[in-house]
Amino acid sequence: MAIHPDQRLLEGLLDNDNQVVEEIYRRFARKITFHILQTRGSEEDAADIFQESLIDIYNQAKYKGLQLTCPFEPFLLLVCKRKWLNEIKKRGNSPVTKSSDDVSDYGEDVFAAAELVGREEDKARLFMLQFERLGEKCREILRLSLTGDRQEKIAEALGVSYGYLRKKKSECMATLLSYIQAQKI
Repeated sequence: MAIHPDQRLLEGLLDNDNQVVEEIYRRFARKITFHILQTRGSEEDAADIFQESLIDIYNQAKYKGLQLTCPFEPFLLLVCKRKWLNEIKKRGNSPVTKSSDDVSDYGEDVFAAAELVGREEDKARLFMLQFERLGEKCREILRLSLTGDRQEKIAEALGVSYGYLRKKKSECMATLLSYIQAQKI
């Protein structure tokens, strides 16, 4: 597999490059904090988990030759979530998924999951970019259609007939899909 351009972040960690370390904190720490706060943790917990995860990743790179074949973000998020899950289980006196606190051996499943998360994020970004290219009316119709409300109710809210809404929604989806397909080539 090809090395991902985010390998530079791993190299920066290994070189103790302050700019890279600051970039990692600036780009990713809030997401980890948000996740931990949403799952019964505190800001202190988030800071500890984030730091411990970076140390684990550093050790993997230094002592086991870790090479990123996926984006850094989903890999870091998976390591942090796994470490936080273990911490929650410890606090609840539940059995821990790993016998050691050090997450020193990441299996291919973690890399595969991180790559999958990265691909899904790329797809979501592509979708949103192309969605924004649509006209205002199309964006409104598609947004409302995604709410789960009945089509009749949406048509009434927009002041159009049910038949018009169905036709316009179909046209908007076709346009959006053509934009997305054009970008994949």
